[in-house]
Amino acid sequence: MLIILHEPSELSILEISSIIEVLEFQVFERVCAERRKTMVKRKQNNLVHCCNLFSVLLVVVAEVIHFPECVEAAGAPVKFLPGFQGPLPLELETGYIGVGDSDDVQLFYYFIKSESNPKSDPLILWLIGGPGCSSISGLLLEIGPITFEPAEYNGSFPSLVLNPHTWTKVVSFIFLDLPVGTGFSYARTSEARQSDDLQASDHAYQFLRKGYLLGNPATFHGEYNYRISYAHGVGLISDELFESLKRNCKGEYFDIHPRNTQCWNDRQTYDQMLGGITNAHILEPKCEFASPRPQKWIGQRRSLDEMLYLGRLRCRGSIGKWKRCAGDALPYQKIIGNSIPYHANLSVKGYRSLIYSGDHDTMIPYTSTEAWIRSLNYSIVDDWRPWIVDGQVAGYTRTYSNKMTFATGGGHTAPEYKPVECLAMLRRWLSYQPL
Repeated sequence: MLIILHEPSELSILEISSIIEVLEFQVFERVCAERRKTMVKRKQNNLVHCCNLFSVLLVVVAEVIHFPECVEAAGAPVKFLPGFQGPLPLELETGYIGVGDSDDVQLFYYFIKSESNPKSDPLILWLIGGPGCSSISGLLLEIGPITFEPAEYNGSFPSLVLNPHTWTKVVSFIFLDLPVGTGFSYARTSEARQSDDLQASDHAYQFLRKGYLLGNPATFHGEYNYRISYAHGVGLISDELFESLKRNCKGEYFDIHPRNTQCWNDRQTYDQMLGGITNAHILEPKCEFASPRPQKWIGQRRSLDEMLYLGRLRCRGSIGKWKRCAGDALPYQKIIGNSIPYHANLSVKGYRSLIYSGDHDTMIPYTSTEAWIRSLNYSIVDDWRPWIVDGQVAGYTRTYSNKMTFATGGGHTAPEYKPVECLAMLRRWLSYQPL
């Protein structure tokens, strides 16, 4: 997930268009000619000083450079939604932002104003990871103002209700289908569909000023190896299997040499032991990928695609068939293998950061996140302790001298599993309070 935050004096589609324009992968080809030389020079001098686009949640509190004359935007307010009774009690706008050469890239967005004071509240840009997963899952299942009503699915269109723990209570949101090819976003040419995370990170860096959030981020090559020790620590594999894995694999459990049959055999046993586990949250029932939390649903559990009928949706002249996550079909290159040096750079520059990690997540174990944070070698200013919400332990936290706060709790998509707690976490961090 990615968040970019900006404190606007007034929110308008031109300001939103400007933010999205400079963050989109093809921006260097679209930005006005008079700025092109400056941006290219900046790219050469400052290659990338932020994290992988789909690992880091960037929080920007600063002035945004505007290029409205270079953006083609088409959006409209939404007053009603299928499944929701009556008019929406919130301000929602959806549409496309055209970027790239001749607006060859069309990015789809959902814009929702803060329920508090949208003129002064921060603006957050929310991207789902993968890369290639639509931001609609964040809107409906994690932190948006509307969600599904918990009820047995009978084949009809599901009902929508208000989310009492939405983050739009304190901030305005843009849920953006990015990169191109994600969700409803599409490209008009095959060339425009090509993208990578280095370009996007470079664009995001132009507006990095204040701090950033990370939620269960993939940070460095070899991070998946921490899954083994995590699985042993939470009792998913036996002591004997753990010792055999360590002995035969020598610390490399996923990039295994083809001739190391003993390691392969151990890995096969490990995979069998975790075959019935939900990787995003080990205590949740096993469901297919991208399904909503099972505890929220009664009876049949269906995927988000199926419940929304979007799996069968055809969009004329644009995306074809909508997919919750594009997966391997997305022509996207992951070229940043290790973002730890960028964290070190941001720490030296004095940026605040909040890193939250679901401690029931096997996809990106919290132990690997702790490891790269420790590698930055900053002293502890607020040692390991529980953080409390409504008199209950929400997780555990620790703060370092580089103004980096680490917090645990929940699963891979923490707000989905801990909505009350994560809203409290956001409020406290935005107001510079300790968790």
